[in-house]
Amino acid sequence: MLKIEHVRKMFGRSAALDGLDMEVPKGALYGFVGPNGAGKTTTIRILTGLLLPDEGRVLVDGADVVKDPGKVRETIGYVPDSFGVYDNLKVREYMEFFASCYGLDGLVARKRCGMLLGQVGLEEKADFYVDGLSRGMKQRLSLARAMIHDPEILIMDEPTAGLDPRTRYEFREILLDLKEQGRTVLISSHILPELAEICTDIGILDQGRLVLEGSMEDILAKINVRSPLAISVSGGRDTALRILRSHPCVETITIRQDDIVVNFSGDRQDEAMLLQQLVDAEVMVYGFVRERSNLESVFMQITEHEEERMVLVHESESGL
Repeated sequence: MLKIEHVRKMFGRSAALDGLDMEVPKGALYGFVGPNGAGKTTTIRILTGLLLPDEGRVLVDGADVVKDPGKVRETIGYVPDSFGVYDNLKVREYMEFFASCYGLDGLVARKRCGMLLGQVGLEEKADFYVDGLSRGMKQRLSLARAMIHDPEILIMDEPTAGLDPRTRYEFREILLDLKEQGRTVLISSHILPELAEICTDIGILDQGRLVLEGSMEDILAKINVRSPLAISVSGGRDTALRILRSHPCVETITIRQDDIVVNFSGDRQDEAMLLQQLVDAEVMVYGFVRERSNLESVFMQITEHEEERMVLVHESESGL
């Protein structure tokens, strides 16, 4: 549905995008994440035709953003990270103005605007002035405006930034409803736990390149293989530590209350062999499990920035 092939974008001598390859499947709710300065907003502006790539190709439902920008604008609805200023316009007038931009007027425009305001929960605010709405209401209005021409794809840049928890929940429910309608949604956000709950796919951008992409289920399954291994023993701890220190797959060891927590680079077979080795050495093991990972730990591990890296063990505990 959205396809980016080898895209580069330079600002002066700095590469905002450095050979970016990315694909968003049809019907996906795609979470687009990355540290500040990774190139997310640049990517979104290129997808929406607001910027042109220096190199590479961008296809939106088969249309090239450079060669056929008109078709791209018909296909995409864009919700930017800021609402803009619309003084002295009522909500209904705001919607009807944008409807006219897409050739809709009269009864057709009024019905379309009313339906969309109902969909985002703003039907009772139709006669309120736009600049008097709360931030959350403005974001919902921006979403309604982005759907005025019934686009197949919605692209949202930090739509829930600065919203309170209740408003974020309401916005999330609207996104899930759009997904159920079969729309393709790309959403950029820093609120990673929310993305993990609603997204079907994820792409992690770092330094202008996509460093990880795929379905949420597959990515979490892969990253869990690198998650810490918690080993609970009721006897033979010294023997267990001796075995772990000499094991080639053990990277770090931390004591956490009754558990020995290790960063273990091996696969399931390596885990099974380690467990057997501990049992054969008469270590009394009563717990042996990989700790579950989440999207935040995926992000921190993949982007590898020291100032953002998630601590996977308690900082107050010493490595052995």
